[in-house]
Amino acid sequence: QVQLVESGGGLVQPGGSLRLSCAASGSIFSINIMGWYRQAPGEQRDLVALITRGGSTNYADSVKGRFTISRDNAKNTVYLQMNSLKPEDTAVYYCNADGRLNYSGGSRFNSWGQGTQVTVSS
Repeated sequence: QVQLVESGGGLVQPGGSLRLSCAASGSIFSINIMGWYRQAPGEQRDLVALITRGGSTNYADSVKGRFTISRDNAKNTVYLQMNSLKPEDTAVYYCNADGRLNYSGGSRFNSWGQGTQVTVSS
């Protein structure tokens, strides 16, 4: 129905930057909220940042001032610019989208991407 494909992860040194992208495709009528979550080994999946269709944002305290979330509504794509990366940012980063389908009476969907690994290490 709705597929999310992430890209942009990798290995970076402390203090470096990475930009993650996530493109949504499929039977989409609209996407209200798009977000990024992360999960480190042995830990739960936690919110990193959210952005509404109108551009309102919300960040985890641990990334405020370092990460910036943005989106291109025309492309159904969300981005996460990560600066001043720290070793504790190491995790698998997952994209999430919540919206309405273009069939089934506009039923709501909530989909996850497959995840992209971000490793911060010297």
